[in-house]
Amino acid sequence: MATYKKRGYKPKPIKEKGEKIDVLEQESTTAEVFNTLDEGANKAEDFVARNQKGIFVIIGLAAVIVLGYLGYNKFIAEPKAEEAMNEMYTAQKYFNEAVTGTEKDSLYNLALKGGEGKYGMVDIVEKYGSTPAGNLANYYAGMAYLNTKNYENAVKYLSDFSTDDNVLGPIAKGGIGDAFVQLNQLEDALGYYEQAIKASTNDYTTPMYLFKAANVAQTLGKTDVALTYYKRIKSEFSESDQATNIDTFIGKAEAGN
Repeated sequence: MATYKKRGYKPKPIKEKGEKIDVLEQESTTAEVFNTLDEGANKAEDFVARNQKGIFVIIGLAAVIVLGYLGYNKFIAEPKAEEAMNEMYTAQKYFNEAVTGTEKDSLYNLALKGGEGKYGMVDIVEKYGSTPAGNLANYYAGMAYLNTKNYENAVKYLSDFSTDDNVLGPIAKGGIGDAFVQLNQLEDALGYYEQAIKASTNDYTTPMYLFKAANVAQTLGKTDVALTYYKRIKSEFSESDQATNIDTFIGKAEAGN
């Protein structure tokens, strides 16, 4: 195949002396770069060689932690949570019967202390406190204590209960408020009723705790707060039981009674 050559083209003469110096400089720089890379690689290899045992120990520990966590969940946490739920069945049955039955105090006490050879809610909290059932047992124990007029323990157990549930959350906070009312700690009661109001907005718990908060606020002489809550019941929850005579309560608050 013919090769195209531009007419009048002449190869450029090599500037031997200067060119040789430039080439030598470039070769020297390149060599330095590769030497630096080699030295870096050698240092990295030396570091790994010197610290190989430590590196494998760290990797091994990380693996043990991950596997330990997975193993704990699979072989310890999950079976324990299931065991706790099974143990709580009888105590929960007593609690439900107390809510709907007539011998409330005795049934609430069975729910708390246990019966038929089964644990009560207090035992479940102590033995399975880290499980979901143990957490829920705090709620049942707190409400059982509230209903048997043991208000200090009601506050204790309900305070240890945590949930994101839109109904149980406000009821737990409101239960603490109820206990503080009975203990004549009205400022604390108002604070917990307000927490119950903020925890969730729904047609069941919100008007109930708005009404309780308004009553306590009025007793404390906080008329503006009471009016705010009464008026919110009227405007937002007009179909609720608490709204039945709400105008009367608003009128009394406005009159300073």
